[in-house]
Amino acid sequence: MFSKLAEVEARFNELNAQLADPAFYSDAARFTKLNKEKRDLEEIVETYRAYQKMTAERNGAKDMLDRETDADLRAMAKAELNELEPKIAEATERLKVLLLPKDPYDDKNILLEIRAGTGGEEAALFAADLFRMYTRYAEAQRWKVEVLSSHATELGGFKEIICAINGNKVYSRLKFESGVHRVQRVPDTEAQGRIHTSAVTVAILPEPDEVEVKIQPMDLRIDVYRSSGPGGQSVNTTDSAVRVTHIPTGLVVICQDEKSQHKNKAKAIQILKARLLEKERLEQQAQISAERKAQVGTGDRSERIRTYNFPQNRVTDHRINLTIYRLDNVVEGALDQVIEPLITHFQAEALKAVGAPNLSA
Repeated sequence: MFSKLAEVEARFNELNAQLADPAFYSDAARFTKLNKEKRDLEEIVETYRAYQKMTAERNGAKDMLDRETDADLRAMAKAELNELEPKIAEATERLKVLLLPKDPYDDKNILLEIRAGTGGEEAALFAADLFRMYTRYAEAQRWKVEVLSSHATELGGFKEIICAINGNKVYSRLKFESGVHRVQRVPDTEAQGRIHTSAVTVAILPEPDEVEVKIQPMDLRIDVYRSSGPGGQSVNTTDSAVRVTHIPTGLVVICQDEKSQHKNKAKAIQILKARLLEKERLEQQAQISAERKAQVGTGDRSERIRTYNFPQNRVTDHRINLTIYRLDNVVEGALDQVIEPLITHFQAEALKAVGAPNLSA
């Protein structure tokens, strides 16, 4: 394991030397690639160097305890050891996580799809609440949100809304949000004050690079028609709505939010590419053993993952048995209190799956 860390540090030093050479600036693509590789290694190297420094200090304190007879110096050495040991243990655990195989999608932007499920208008209203929650969280992370397609209801909900979220490591933060989100509350439309249970489906799709998904023009059927809004009234009088069908897979995407047919077509193809990449990802995942999928999490959008209980102000994530009585805070975008435990849990499961490396050897 130490040899692996030494290799990473050597590569990091090599990248620093190469990026310091002015000749690299003339090749923008190569410079960008190497600079990204350096950033990916930076945290590992910084943590490893801090680990080395602390272990050297610990060894020095142990030597002092072995050779010194002065009570004050021995007390000083013991105090230093007591301070260093938990820090070294923390750095050790962090290095184990950092050396795990990296999810190739972690750095990607995403397409967020939210669809109302069982529950009628109440499900559509909760879909709007979830969209607002994710938008608030994205704003706090300084990510950019762009709505690509939406199907609004007359009461302000969404039967479906799809948006692109661009920023730093978006997929790595939101990838565990895919699944069925259940809400329990008294709907505004309920006259008797009874609690209803509704469901909304969330899908997190990594946005593909151009080289990852290539679509042949002959594989697409493009249909155009007039846009319509809630209640069926005409939104405009031109054929601006676009329906794109991917003939080989049968996938269909409809976009009508823009007044421009060309913009709707571009957004529809963007969504289609993300769905094709997700289809390929899920097919690859299906080849993994059931045991392995259970260890790392499936991300299956049909899986009920979370319940939002408004009367109790409670959020429960069923995958890790996490319950938080701050629902009002969570729906305002304070999602880290849910996301961080999920990331920690799945990292721990991944460590079990690969076997935790021994850094004390």
